[in-house]
Formats: sequence, structure tokens, C-alpha cells
Amino acid sequence: MAETAEEETPIVINEEDEEKIIQYYSSFHLILLVGDGDFSFSLCLANSFGSASNIVASSLQSHEEVIKMYKNGKSNLEKLKALGGTVLHGVDATKMQHHSDLRNRKFDRIIYNFPHAGFHGSEENNHLIQMHKNLVGRFFGSAKKMLRVDGQIHVTHKISPPYDLWDLVGLGSRNSLFCIDCADFKIENYPGYNNKRGSGSKCDEPFHLGACNTFKFIFNPPRKNVPRTKQKKRAPSQSFQNVPNSISPPIYSHHPAYVSDMNGFPIHAGYDPTSEFFRIFKPHISYIQETFGRVDVDVELSVRRAIHHGALMFRDEARRPPEDYLAILEEFHCWSRSRITRLQQELQDLDRRMFERQGMGCYP
Repeated sequence: MAETAEEETPIVINEEDEEKIIQYYSSFHLILLVGDGDFSFSLCLANSFGSASNIVASSLQSHEEVIKMYKNGKSNLEKLKALGGTVLHGVDATKMQHHSDLRNRKFDRIIYNFPHAGFHGSEENNHLIQMHKNLVGRFFGSAKKMLRVDGQIHVTHKISPPYDLWDLVGLGSRNSLFCIDCADFKIENYPGYNNKRGSGSKCDEPFHLGACNTFKFIFNPPRKNVPRTKQKKRAPSQSFQNVPNSISPPIYSHHPAYVSDMNGFPIHAGYDPTSEFFRIFKPHISYIQETFGRVDVDVELSVRRAIHHGALMFRDEARRPPEDYLAILEEFHCWSRSRITRLQQELQDLDRRMFERQGMGCYP
């Protein structure tokens, strides 16, 4: 519920007003902050704008709980209200559109910093990861209904393992939200903001940030009444059931010069550190070399992480069209297929040697 019973009036911006900006947020934006902990992020924005009249700050906790949980909670709330901000408590991030004070509101920016479903064991636990993903997915489903035209949803999140497995871009896509940018998050760019654990006996303590990004989404609803064209069935992909005696890579649209292996790894991938492919996927290649043969290693998970990290690195550093990254992915695919072919050949050779040692005649 709202801390005050006053009815909000729409923000009126005069042409003579000076726009004030901090990072991606403007004093001309109507901003909703979700799950703001001790409300220090909202206060940071308000201090930068010189006013909080364009800010609606919310938390799941009640007013009493915020004051009890955070030593600066009371003072932050008082300062925020003094600057003209609206404070709401008991706001469920997964169904905000039904809240009595938000039901008919639309926003230019909806911000959710470090969403978290609670501390219920190791962050690498698949069940906990799914809980986090459910929270973010349902938040997206609610927030997209509260955007103004050209509005954006911003979610700041860790990008190191296992947090990368939350797949924010995919969760957004399933809610008709398109990720237009993924920018580095530096807490020092937000003076006065203090990230908090938010639950348990250490609720008022900060958590380690590490590498973080602010994911920016826009609402991109699917086009309706678009006739579907029938797709011709494609021939099945090349099978590896019959492995040739010599190593030959699959057919691709281009023919990179690194398909010949050196100690099981393509020369280009392992010995040319200046290549863009090697720069992006070197950690993954090293990981494969270090963990090969271990039963506790999930190869599919490793590949998913590598592709996701590569996409983030390419988008943040290269600033080039996505088609360029697709070409790098094709190199990655070719490297992987060449590696698989090499390993299958080695297994076949091992089978042949064991077959012959056991005196079973010629290998079939």
C-alpha cells in the first residue's frame, strides 16, 4: 500500500525546465523502481535530479519491515518523500499491474536491480535457478503492461556463472520483450546506492557484485495476421555414425584455414591469439582442455555459457551488427565439429587396437 493517501498528479514538464540525467535516467522520465531494498537507488536518482516527483519507488516489504531491516531505511524514505517521491510498500513484482496505486499507471522506465528469489541453498542449484527465472519471467509479464510508448524495462544482473544461466534475454523474448542493449553496470556511477542482500540475518549487508550488466528491454509484440509460408523439409544434417579414416570437416559456407588439428585442437583456435574467435572463446577452449573426460562436467551447460558470454562480449566491445557474430559462431561450430570428428576417430582407433589385441581378426 502507499505510504501516503494523497492522489498523485501527473508530471508536468515545462519547456524551461532543465533536464538532468544520470546514466540512462532522466528527470523527464516517469520512473518505477521495483524491489528497491533500502530505497538508496531511488534516493540516488532523486538527488541527481534535485527532485523525486517523477519517481515511484516500491518494495515488497512493509514500511515497518524496511525500517527494521535496513539501518538507513527510515532516513532514505524520509528524504525521498521530502523530495516529492511516491513510496509504495507491499508491491509484488510479479503482479504490479494489479496493485491499487499502479493499476492505471504507465512508465518510461521500470527498473529492477538484482532480482532474487531468496537464499535457498547454492546458487548453482538447478531448482533455485528456476525459481529465479520464474521471478524474472513473471516480472517481465507484469512490467510490459505498464510501459509507455517507447518505454523501457531495465534489469541489472550479474553475468558471471551461475547467474548467466538465468538467461534474461531469453526470458524477455518469451514475454515479447526485445533486449536493445546490455551495458556495463558500475556502482560508483550511482552515488549513495548500496546494494543489499535483502533477506536473512545479513539482509543489510552488501553482496559481491563482480561483473554486472544492465539489460534494457522494449516491448516488441508479435505481428498478427501474418500468413505463414510452408517450409520445405530440409535434408538431414551430416551423420557421424560412419566415421571416415581421415579427418575431414563438415561442409560450411566458408572454409576456414584452421581445420587441421594440432594435438586434437585446431591450429587457428589454439595457436593464433590475435584472432577474434580465439579471443572470445579462449576461456571455453581452455575449460574443455582442463575438464575433458570428467564425469561431473556438463558439456551442454559449458557450451551454452560460452555462447552467452561470447554474445555479451561481442555486443559490449565490438558494437557491430549481429551478423558479424553469427560468422564467429559458425567458426565455433566448425571448430566443435572438427574436434568431435577427431575424438570419434581416436575412439575408433582405440577400438581397433583392442579388437586386434584380443586376437579377434581384422577390425570390421
